[in-house]
Amino acid sequence: QVQLVESGGGLVQAGGSLRLSCATSGRRIFSWYFMGWFRQAPGKEREFVAAIRWDDVHSYYGDSVKGRFTISRDNAKITVYLQMNSLKPEDTAVYYCVADASVHANWEEWDYWGQGTQVTVSS
Repeated sequence: QVQLVESGGGLVQAGGSLRLSCATSGRRIFSWYFMGWFRQAPGKEREFVAAIRWDDVHSYYGDSVKGRFTISRDNAKITVYLQMNSLKPEDTAVYYCVADASVHANWEEWDYWGQGTQVTVSS
């Protein structure tokens, strides 16, 4: 059974920081996969946040988070992180961890999904 388990969400004031983690289990193959994050705010479409290649050489960011969020991974632990700085109320959303053999801008094309973790940024 393949699982992606997110943690680290919570409530933070605007301007603050949070670090999300996504641990995988069940398959070492994720060491060779792209991993990433999407988010979905109430009433909005699911939005691409960031993704990182299996070898940590390339990373990708959505326009709304560039310069504030940083994605990283630890292949020994098969874990991906999302460091979120300078948080804004509009960053409030459920954040989902994803994994796939390729990187996709469309959330529907990612093969593996976590259950999500809530991030709430107060003004």
